[in-house]
Amino acid sequence: MNNRPIKAIFAGTFDPITNGHVDIIERASKLFSELQIGILINPNKKTLFTIEERLDLIKKSTEHLDNVEVIFFEGLLIDYCRRNDITVLVRGVRSSADVSYELQMAHMNKELEDSIETVILPTNTKYSFISSSLIKEVLNFDANIDNLVPKCVLEELKKKRNTL
Repeated sequence: MNNRPIKAIFAGTFDPITNGHVDIIERASKLFSELQIGILINPNKKTLFTIEERLDLIKKSTEHLDNVEVIFFEGLLIDYCRRNDITVLVRGVRSSADVSYELQMAHMNKELEDSIETVILPTNTKYSFISSSLIKEVLNFDANIDNLVPKCVLEELKKKRNTL
């Protein structure tokens, strides 16, 4: 058995981070010696929160986890992993549609870099319907989302409500 530390990354847009994301992060942090939360910069995607705001919200939401670091990067995830000695991609899935998509991505990533593995974690069932897009959509109608996002995110979403 290999006893060297295993570095993993959970990458996404996180606009905003939800309790579903935090659940995956908490569980993955128990599996790996180091876990990075990587914010993907996609210039083609319109986001509600800036990179700096998302970095801050994720850091606040995961500050109770000692082995988690929050970063952002541009370009191909596999290239970032190669440059930073990351050997595991963590992905969360909510539904069979997510599984199908993530399996396709895992196969592509394996083709691009055989030494990097993908670990797919199913979300806790109580978060299986949550998505960042849905959070932003229902907030527009004053829906109660208190138990769907971390408290720091809720406060910032309420400030931005009029821009949705």
